[in-house]
Amino acid sequence: MIDLPQPTGADLWPGDSAKAARLNQPWRAFVALGELVVAALALWLAFVLWHAGVVTVVTTAGDGAQLASQRYFGGHIAGALALGALCAVLVVDAVRQVLLAVSARHRRKKH
Repeated sequence: MIDLPQPTGADLWPGDSAKAARLNQPWRAFVALGELVVAALALWLAFVLWHAGVVTVVTTAGDGAQLASQRYFGGHIAGALALGALCAVLVVDAVRQVLLAVSARHRRKKH
């Protein structure tokens, strides 16, 4: 069995790369705005698909009575549900992007 050296301590978290990868980046607000626009379009398309998936069928019986029923198309309904889920994921990620864009920097404690 060969015992290879494992990184420990300071080797795990180099100081230079940690400073370069700051989370507070204002451009993330534009990413959040784009995600909200795509989420709004997805939600609109979900409503369109849902309404296309539900059709009212009216038939007339032999005695003249009209019978109304609903017919559901599974592909349209499933597409609407999938777009609704996509919309929810985009909104959650947009909130995350906004929080990262405006996150407060750690203040030094005054002694």
